[in-house]
Amino acid sequence: MALSPSAGTSIINNFNSGLSNTYAYLASLYPKDGVTSKNIIAAQKDNTNYLTLNQPFAAYLQNNFANLDKDKDGKISAKEMEKFTQTLSTAGVTRNELSQLAASGAFSSATINKILEHFDDIDKNHDGRVSNAEIAAYTYDSKKQEKLDEANYRKATSDMSVFYGSESSSDVDSYSILSYKYKD
Repeated sequence: MALSPSAGTSIINNFNSGLSNTYAYLASLYPKDGVTSKNIIAAQKDNTNYLTLNQPFAAYLQNNFANLDKDKDGKISAKEMEKFTQTLSTAGVTRNELSQLAASGAFSSATINKILEHFDDIDKNHDGRVSNAEIAAYTYDSKKQEKLDEANYRKATSDMSVFYGSESSSDVDSYSILSYKYKD
């Protein structure tokens, strides 16, 4: 899979952090109204926010507003945001959430694409989410299998060179087992 151990697991942590920080910033901009869909759009359009507002995470909040506003009061409350980020921390992210992250440009699309490509293999408990633990376990298992494959390849090619000999060496020890009949 060629996914670094820290890259895959840090995605969920960074996703949580980015969403929490963006939510906190938006809440500080609109203390009276709260984080409403209208306020998220206004903050995204306000050029004075371009250095402080994380646009990909603001877009994520906007695109998922209806799902995040559980009580349907037109605002994402701190409690709703906390519950969502806790779910991400404990249960992980869905394929759809990862796809949205890749599309937003918030993270390396190569890493997210690798996770998406192997999503079903990573999701060991088949709950439709991949957690930090599942990503770490999959990465570990992949690295372990890669090392086993390398060792088996070396062993196979080493055994083959003993049987067939090495064409690149003039050393007598590198002659093939079959070359006995051609030796003086």
